[in-house]
Amino acid sequence: MPREPGSPGDWLRFARSDLAIARVPVAGDVLREALCFHAQQAAEKSLKAVLLKLGIAHPRTHNLKTLLSLLPQSLAVPPDVAASAELSDYAVTARYPGEFEEVTEAEHQEALRLAETVVAWASAVVGS
Repeated sequence: MPREPGSPGDWLRFARSDLAIARVPVAGDVLREALCFHAQQAAEKSLKAVLLKLGIAHPRTHNLKTLLSLLPQSLAVPPDVAASAELSDYAVTARYPGEFEEVTEAEHQEALRLAETVVAWASAVVGS
């Protein structure tokens, strides 16, 4: 089946790609901050896939709390999907040099866990 550009399934395809990048082992010049950015992107694109599937317009934002707030109350949102809002910090702050603490291995693993949860949930909702 050919992909439909801009469809919920296409958004999930990009989310899965970001998740795969977020899983890259930390070695050489790879920064955990960059991997956590991709974890955030996986969650963001997954939430946008769900909103698109439900016919809900979404703003151009990296703020996961904003995207989560657009979901209808009738949709069961698991606690870990709601908790993914904390990944928003990786959308901008950790992408550029500046004054922030380096991301620890534990924080990277938690970002991965949350992103994996959101991608799996969104895949179930979207049906792909």
